Amino acid sequence: MTSHPTAARPLLALASASPRRLALLQQIGLEVDALLPTAIDETPQRNELPRSVAQRLSGEKAAAAVKLIAYKPELEGCYILAADTVVAVGRRILPKCEDVEQAEDCLRLLSGRQHRVFTGVTLLTPRRAERRRLVETRLRFKRLSATEIDAYLASGEWRGKAGGYAIQGLAGAFAVRLIGSYSSVVGLPLYETAALLAGEGYPVLTPWFEKA
Repeated sequence: MTSHPTAARPLLALASASPRRLALLQQIGLEVDALLPTAIDETPQRNELPRSVAQRLSGEKAAAAVKLIAYKPELEGCYILAADTVVAVGRRILPKCEDVEQAEDCLRLLSGRQHRVFTGVTLLTPRRAERRRLVETRLRFKRLSATEIDAYLASGEWRGKAGGYAIQGLAGAFAVRLIGSYSSVVGLPLYETAALLAGEGYPVLTPWFEKA
């Protein structure tokens, strides 16, 4: 096998506190050097389309992370990755559910219907050039019985989840059909994210050689 010399790995910061996004990056061998949770207003603007919300918020998260890094000299020159996921039925954007009533409303709306999941990804290079991707996935749930809805609500998995469900958990049993990116529904489209990083010079494959 051909040997591949290793150079110092550039730093990578994730503008998120999401354990799901961190786990997805780790799944493809990427090491995150800093988690930078950002506090931005995620309220959709008047008449804003779901895809536009996902794109805008991912960009705002990345911009907020730049301000945080100004106080962290050890992260100077790092790559910054941010993402935002929006679940929508038509033009209606479903909330990140904070109470059981919200979650029940979402599940009843999603029951037996197709919905769309948009994830916007923003990458800022060490020179702060901005690169973006938007991934749309279509997903259909089975028709949910009252018992299934009650059981899912009792599980608590809906808390803090866009649309009131986590596809990587119990709600995987509800998905009849998915067209697009499964990892995007979880929170980060891996193909598009890896392509963004590699296209801007980040050594995505280097950790794979180190596993040999």
